[in-house]
Amino acid sequence: MKQLPRVLVLGYGEMGHAMEYLLSDRLHIDIWDKYPQINFNSANLETAAAAADIVLFCLPVNPHRKIANQIFPFLKKTCLCISIAKGLDESGQTAAQIFSDVFSTNQLFALLYGPMISEEIRAGRCAFAQLGCDDVESFNSVRELFDGSGLYMTQTADITGISWSVILKNVYALLYGMADELSLGDNMRGYLTVTALRELEQIVRVMGGQAGSPYDLAGVGDLITTGTSENSHHHEIGRKLARGEVDDIEGEGIHTLAMVSKYQLFDIKNYPLFQLIQAIVQQPCAVSEKINAHLKQVYC
Repeated sequence: MKQLPRVLVLGYGEMGHAMEYLLSDRLHIDIWDKYPQINFNSANLETAAAAADIVLFCLPVNPHRKIANQIFPFLKKTCLCISIAKGLDESGQTAAQIFSDVFSTNQLFALLYGPMISEEIRAGRCAFAQLGCDDVESFNSVRELFDGSGLYMTQTADITGISWSVILKNVYALLYGMADELSLGDNMRGYLTVTALRELEQIVRVMGGQAGSPYDLAGVGDLITTGTSENSHHHEIGRKLARGEVDDIEGEGIHTLAMVSKYQLFDIKNYPLFQLIQAIVQQPCAVSEKINAHLKQVYC
């Protein structure tokens, strides 16, 4: 009888809980959390890492480098590390770039991106993702891991493409929240989707990814979900910005804007919709007027 894989979940936030929901009734799962709640027995990080066949990084991207370096000496050679982080760290790097720096070719790693809202997963609804990895064997192992769980996935080798698609979609998702708060209508959603995808494709290609990646689950799939769901943190941030609120305006999309600007990762002047969002985040006032001015500039 084939031995079931042992999984280590890093982080017990929204997505840590979602992964526990998907896997815990069929597999042995260890869960580690840096700041465990009362009555939660967090696993010992090094011990659990040494026993793991798969490590799920259900963490923001910022602690990835430190944690990856900490567990790397303890991991089995065959252990697969998977990140679901959809942001940039303080150096402007993606989770994939961090894993590549830390693990090089000495440890298997992958990225799991797509529409996976935690509340829906834990309500028993379907979720969808792309697994970015270089080998089919890793994909088959992960697909088998989640088989029957309600998380459906496909495989892509374009790790760069899906990384930038899923990271930048958080920026564009802000504008959906703004549009909804301002009651700009469903026609505006159509415009935002087409324009965001066009810019995403252009930026992804500049960053070294494939042109088709923004049109799959990590791109348009997650963009629509994050941009339109009332459960989406970025949708709510967009609503707040449209109201001129600046308190508690934090999220991966906001941080991505800051990192793109700080490190000049690409020239935002080539992407008018991205530039509009940057301007609104920097000065969240007269949002409706700024959107109208953008439209006149584009179409006149």
